Amino acid sequence: MKNKIYIGLLIIAFIFQGSFIRVDAKEFDYKSAEFKGVASQFACTCGCGQDHYECDPNTCNQTVEFKADLVEMMNKGWDKDKIRAYYVNIYGEEILTSPEKNGFSLTAWVLPFVVLGLAAVAVFLIIRKWVKKKGPEESVKEYENHEDEVESEILSSMIDEERKKYL
Repeated sequence: MKNKIYIGLLIIAFIFQGSFIRVDAKEFDYKSAEFKGVASQFACTCGCGQDHYECDPNTCNQTVEFKADLVEMMNKGWDKDKIRAYYVNIYGEEILTSPEKNGFSLTAWVLPFVVLGLAAVAVFLIIRKWVKKKGPEESVKEYENHEDEVESEILSSMIDEERKKYL
């Protein structure tokens, strides 16, 4: 008997659960922080080079419609990732202000830094090689300097002998 009462109460609670649980939906507008987070991830297609949050609605008709669509989607309960996926499906990755972090996009962002690093290492190795080549030449120069010293001593002794003769 108790089981029937518990099952009956459970069924009643299940049927009327909507009236017991009250969820207030949050209304989003153009000034909310959530809207800024969503709108700033999309580049404006008018050619201004800004994201849709920063683009001036007085000069760009596209951003007015785009912002209205974003607010409508957010008020329907769409999250940031779902909105992002929706617009990437329509426009492709060109609409994003920062590319996806996978596949070719990741390669396109990382590759320039890898090339710069490899170029720096190559320049370092080339300079190091040039410095090592100059090492033996310096010893030859030292030998030549020694010969120059000997010649200068001989010349100075000859000059001294000539002076002694005439002075």
